Amino acid sequence: MSIWQSEEFDNHEQVCFFSDQETNLRAIVAIHSTARGPAAGGTRFKSYPTDDLALDDALRLSRAMSYKSALAGLPLGGGKAVIIGDPREIKSRELLLAFGRFIDRIGNVFATGEDVGFSVADVEVMHEVTPYVGGTSKGAGDPSIHTATGVLHGLRAVAEFRLGRKNFEGMTFAVQGLGSVGWRVAQHLHDAGAELIVADVDAERTTRAQEIFGATVMDTNDIHAVEADILCPCALGGVINMSTAPQIRAQAIAGAANNQLASPEAGVILADRNILFAPDYVINAGGVISGVEAMQNMPGRSNFDAAPLEVLLEKIYGRLLEIFVRSEKENLTPEATANAIAKELIESKPVKEFA
Repeated sequence: MSIWQSEEFDNHEQVCFFSDQETNLRAIVAIHSTARGPAAGGTRFKSYPTDDLALDDALRLSRAMSYKSALAGLPLGGGKAVIIGDPREIKSRELLLAFGRFIDRIGNVFATGEDVGFSVADVEVMHEVTPYVGGTSKGAGDPSIHTATGVLHGLRAVAEFRLGRKNFEGMTFAVQGLGSVGWRVAQHLHDAGAELIVADVDAERTTRAQEIFGATVMDTNDIHAVEADILCPCALGGVINMSTAPQIRAQAIAGAANNQLASPEAGVILADRNILFAPDYVINAGGVISGVEAMQNMPGRSNFDAAPLEVLLEKIYGRLLEIFVRSEKENLTPEATANAIAKELIESKPVKEFA
C-alpha cells in the first residue's frame, strides 16, 4: 500500500495509520488541507475488499471535505477517517475508546464525527476520551438532520435552474438509499407534494416508504435508469459511472451521497446529455456546517463569528446556482467548476469570520 502512488493522493498534508491489536482496530486518517483552518471530516466504518481501496477512499473523501468546507465558506480544512472492518462484527466500546485516544493525539489539526457505519452513539463514546469529536447529542446533534436540510435547499436550486420550478409539487424524485439522510429527504419531498420512486438494500425501509409516502419501489440496481425529474443518490458513492451515465433518464442528479461520480469522464457524459449534476460535496455540506459551533469550542480552536445554522444551510442554494451559472458560461461540467472555485478559496487567505 503506497500513499504516493495512489491516484487519489493530492499533496495531502498528513496521513496517519492507527492500529490496536486488542480491539482489532485498523484506521486511517487522511488530512488533505488545513489552509483555511483545522481539518474536519467524519469517520467511515466499513469493510473494504483491500487495504489499498480503504486508503483511496480516505484520500478521496478528505479532499472532498476540503472542497466542501471551502465552498460552504467555513474556516475549516478537510480530512476523513476510515475504520477498516464490518462494524456489525468488530465495533465495540473498547475499539471506539482506542480510536478516540488516537484522534486525541492529532486533535490539534483534525476533528471527526458521524458517517457511514458510525453513529452519534459512537461519537458519544469517543467523547469520553477526546474533545475532538462533533455531532454529540448536545449542540447541533445528529448531523444527518442538517445534511438532509441542506440537500433540500440544493434541490430547490436544481429544480429552479434546470426545470424552472419554484416548488416540488407534482415533480418525480428517484431516491436511491433510505438511510438516515435519504429517508429525511424523501419525507420532506413527500410533504412538499412530490411523487417518489425509492430503492434501498433494506426491504423493510422500502416497504415503509411505500406505506407512508405511497412510493414506487425499484431495485437498487435499476433505479438510476428510471424516468424522473431528479435522481437523488443518497447511498454510497460511485453510482454514476461510464456504464450507468448513458442510462440516466432524469433531467438532473442531486443527492446526499459522497463521490457520486466514479470519474470525471462520467460527469462529461452527463453534461453532453444535458443532465444537470449538483456536485455532491456542495449539496451535502449540511453535516459539516452543523458542526462548526462544536468545532470552535474545541481546545486550541479560534473563535469566529458565524451566522445562524439555518442561514448557513440555506446558502447551499445560492452556491449551487453560482456553480451552475459559471459552468454554463465557461462550458465546463459543474464538478469542474466547483473544483476550481474550491481551489481558489483554499489558496486564498484563511477565513476569520463567515456569514
